[in-house]
Amino acid sequence: MKVTLTYASAPRTVHELELTVPAGSTVAAALEASGWAGQFPGLLALPVGIWNRRALASDELREGDRVEVYRHLRVDPKVARRERFAGQGARGTGLFSRRRPGAKPGY
Repeated sequence: MKVTLTYASAPRTVHELELTVPAGSTVAAALEASGWAGQFPGLLALPVGIWNRRALASDELREGDRVEVYRHLRVDPKVARRERFAGQGARGTGLFSRRRPGAKPGY
């Protein structure tokens, strides 16, 4: 059965591998068979998902599954947004920052 493994080792760097595994294989078995454990140290300790849904290493794979290995975030997205907003100022951001001249507030 064919599955696809994906891992972004760094920003804008994605590794993708199509792998044939026996029926009944688990996520952990597919990662071991890929050989990525030696190439990327600590890969097996990272969280994984199947088609963007969190999965366990012991979950069984099905034909055509896409196994994704998630690396940890460097910055909390909420903190990054607050910092971007502080740098831009309140006037240039938001949904209603570019209103038509004479338009009602909020439209």
